Amino acid sequence: MDAILAAFARNVPLTWLDWIAVALLLGLWLGYGWYADYSATPRPRLGMELGRYTREWFTRMMERENRMVDVNILRILSRSSQFFASTTMLILGALVALMGYAETAAKLVAELPFAQQVVTQRLWEIKILLLLIIFVYGFFKFSWSIRLFGFASLLAGAAPKGPADPARHPDHIEKLSMVTGFANRNFNQGLRAYYFGVAALSWFLHPVLMIAVTLGVVYVLHQREFRSRTLEVLGGP
Repeated sequence: MDAILAAFARNVPLTWLDWIAVALLLGLWLGYGWYADYSATPRPRLGMELGRYTREWFTRMMERENRMVDVNILRILSRSSQFFASTTMLILGALVALMGYAETAAKLVAELPFAQQVVTQRLWEIKILLLLIIFVYGFFKFSWSIRLFGFASLLAGAAPKGPADPARHPDHIEKLSMVTGFANRNFNQGLRAYYFGVAALSWFLHPVLMIAVTLGVVYVLHQREFRSRTLEVLGGP
């Protein structure tokens, strides 16, 4: 057992401060994601208000004979996910390339003010690996969001011929709203990975900075999701 722990310490040369920073980032990311997306808190939030407007949108869609506007809206939403999926692939390619220059990059960053001075090549590779994991997660979220917007487009095409009475088709409206809501949620979760990717990026300078940036990211996300002016407007009469 001691030999296994010693081998692990050699292969994962993290200080206790590094472990705290990584655990805080992952814990707050998972915890805030659950709180914002899945918890039963009664507090108003952007996702809940957007879901209400999405349901209202598809109710009005049923009443229209020409639904090109609705199809174009779904297309625009899908393009946002496509843009971020493509951007994420470029970031992943850059991170993989950076793996080959880990030692050189570590020396350059060590010369910056307030940067952590003693950084081994293995530690630098672990930091890059954390960023790779974050952006791979983001890519899967964006790509699934694209697929879900495609499903929503199919459901919109399968809607009864308009103008139709929304009261006669509540199941179809609910399915459209839920699938579009799933697509929006996956897009938001992918975008959230970018925020925490910024926090992980600060680890290259110092773990204390990573802790501070992680707390700042959670504060910004909470303000935008639960206390923003946009939420006040959407939740108004």
